[in-house]
Amino acid sequence: MVEVKLHDIGEGMTEGEVIQYFVKVGDVVQVDQPLVEVQTDKMVAELPSPVSGKVKNIVVDHGNVVSVGTTLLVLEAKDMKTEQPVMEAVEETVLVKEESVFEQIEARAPKHEKRFVMAAPYTRKIAREFSVDIEKIIGTGPHGRITVKDVYDYVKKRDQVPTSLEVPQASSNDSQGQTKIEHERQTRKGRNDLIQDHQKPEVIPFRGRRKQIAKKMTQSLFTIPHVTHFEEADLTELLAYRNELKEMDIHISAAAFFIKAITLALKQYPIFNAKLDEKNEVIYLEKEYNIGIATDTEDGLIVPVIHHADRLSVRQIHDQLKTLTKKAQEGRLEPAEMRNGTFTISNVGPLGSIGATPIINYPETGLIAFHKTKKMPVVMENDEIKIRSMMNMSMSFDHRVADGAVAVAFTNRFKQLIENPKLWSIELA
Repeated sequence: MVEVKLHDIGEGMTEGEVIQYFVKVGDVVQVDQPLVEVQTDKMVAELPSPVSGKVKNIVVDHGNVVSVGTTLLVLEAKDMKTEQPVMEAVEETVLVKEESVFEQIEARAPKHEKRFVMAAPYTRKIAREFSVDIEKIIGTGPHGRITVKDVYDYVKKRDQVPTSLEVPQASSNDSQGQTKIEHERQTRKGRNDLIQDHQKPEVIPFRGRRKQIAKKMTQSLFTIPHVTHFEEADLTELLAYRNELKEMDIHISAAAFFIKAITLALKQYPIFNAKLDEKNEVIYLEKEYNIGIATDTEDGLIVPVIHHADRLSVRQIHDQLKTLTKKAQEGRLEPAEMRNGTFTISNVGPLGSIGATPIINYPETGLIAFHKTKKMPVVMENDEIKIRSMMNMSMSFDHRVADGAVAVAFTNRFKQLIENPKLWSIELA
């Protein structure tokens, strides 16, 4: 018995859907006869019979999605010795190709009788594209079947023939032949370069922090119905205020102002400082304002948390932010410094980002990203055009917990605060 399995047809597939069978139980089939049509994420393909024989059993019904390696149907093979390569002889006779230079050299060898060849139509197509006589290839597949890899390996060896033996000298009266030979050489070189490009990929272990990040992101994205609201804020006054502070030898990052302003806005819109418990059908409005800071490190994304940000001054937030960021970069964060966040910010502006749709840090309700600040002409209220320092923002929120209008109101409140820092930064100390 011969099992016909769903195999990787060269597209890196992992599964496929059985569309239709071209045969039924009891049918007699010939080698390379199409048996079944499958749909992958990239293409539709026909799987041919590896042997001649009879269909004994169909294992997987059409319409099912199965993994690579799954047996689709079972054949009862005929004695391979009785096979006559009629189809092969017809195909090789009809599909006559111009002889390559390599084949001109091989033509000097004694002629041999045609042998029985097992190869899928796709494999034969590849062989024809490289001007290869498929009979000359030794198959490494089941029952000596020739695979695509066998064709590539053969072409590699063929094209390693020394140039002095590979190209016979053309006579002075055969400039056309010389041009043809040169074209053949360049064509084969290009094909060989193409084969060389098919190198094995580098394998990176998918474990540790990367795997944990993937798990958390997947959980968040497929649990929370995300909606992202885009807004922009004028940071001209904030940047000017920071320069004033620098002159007094007070150095405070813009991110510290962002965190403090977010905390003040959350107090007015506590629905975004909340967590949904679907099982018990309740929403918890957190009384602590613990702001997570999405931080990029060599080991991946980490979110240290500034606890009780509402109780801290802007300067204290700046100091904690500086300490936590350094510890995150050095891999020295304590577990307690990454727990119990209630809202997260992502300051990707320094990285050059101008926009994104951030993923919420589950089980929180919202996350806001601050993007690159750049100078732009802005029409002021009196229709005067001025150059202002504008920053894009994008806030993702859980639409199960809050509606879009509330998200707009929340970001508008943040804008009012961050655009007028002197009105509330009396808490600076």
